[in-house]
Amino acid sequence: MIRKNYKVAIPAALAVVMVAFLSSFFFVNANLSMADSVKQKQSSAVSRTSSVEYTDAQIKQLQYALKLTDSQEELWKNLTQVMRENAKDMDAFTKDRAGKAKTMNAVERMKFHSQITEAHLDQLKKLIPPFEAFYNSMSDEQKKITDTIFQTGKYAKHKRK
Repeated sequence: MIRKNYKVAIPAALAVVMVAFLSSFFFVNANLSMADSVKQKQSSAVSRTSSVEYTDAQIKQLQYALKLTDSQEELWKNLTQVMRENAKDMDAFTKDRAGKAKTMNAVERMKFHSQITEAHLDQLKKLIPPFEAFYNSMSDEQKKITDTIFQTGKYAKHKRK
């Protein structure tokens, strides 16, 4: 009976590893090709939104959805400051590397993807403390809204009375 478990577990594990490996190529190519296409299409009407612009839009949506109280303003300010700093850092990071994208070989692309992942991890480490302080100041209703946004990525539509 133990052998039967291995007959299923080993191929399943190999499939998971293979999917993860192949997806890394997809994400690296997607990130770099998007950066290249943005550089080529700067004069056209269609262009990629910068991290700063995207973050500002997310801040506005979240602020509207949560209906902050006066006592939360300072915590909110601290949180949004870190969010904006992270966005500026990521824009600078990707802009610096995007110019080199056409000349990168496969190993360099994988290293670039690893650097982006590490940068995201560092940014999350900076973001969690102010977010946790802000989250702890929320009412139960605000926490429910925030949890829904983080689970679904969608902002709840307000019901009309």
